[in-house]
Amino acid sequence: MPKVIVFFAHPRPHRSEINLPLFETARSIEGVTAVDLYADYPDFSIDIDREQDRLRAHEVIVFQHPLYWYSAPALMKEWLDLVLEHGFAYGHEGKALHGKIFLNAVTTGAKQDAYSQTGMNHAELRSLLGPFEKTADLCGMRYLAPFALFGAGRALEESRLESHRLGYEKLLKALVSGRLDLQKAAAAPVLSGELESFLLTGEAV
Repeated sequence: MPKVIVFFAHPRPHRSEINLPLFETARSIEGVTAVDLYADYPDFSIDIDREQDRLRAHEVIVFQHPLYWYSAPALMKEWLDLVLEHGFAYGHEGKALHGKIFLNAVTTGAKQDAYSQTGMNHAELRSLLGPFEKTADLCGMRYLAPFALFGAGRALEESRLESHRLGYEKLLKALVSGRLDLQKAAAAPVLSGELESFLLTGEAV
């Protein structure tokens, strides 16, 4: 079965009503390694060898984070800059990540209709996360559509957290069991809500 690693980045997790419960869900799933980057590296002093070993040991890489200025919190960007070295992640000798699966699990402040050509952002979420997708391409990884909770600031008030948490659990279990339809998930603009259409037939996860 594929080994899944979730890298969680939130600079103020104690104030997180959504991302922290999602991370705790990831932490509870057998076959998922859950890493809190801000807990591990509060001074931004990243252990590159340790992180590269973590990547080598897993087949599926998930970046879980709130969307900050159409990207990720600063430590996650620092992690990318330092860990994905030439000769390790890309370049003639950089084959360590080839064939691995990569996706973002994000929360956004704006509602879903803001992420469209006619919406406030004039772009879909997946296109705004394009630098992550191009990073995956350069490193020989397969990028899947982002798993997203839109309008996260009102998710508790609107009783949407639990259904999204259960969807995240289902997604991670499907990745661990190899039951996610990777072709569909790679072609979709976003993964959110019900995931049944992205699951391969078989016993329920």
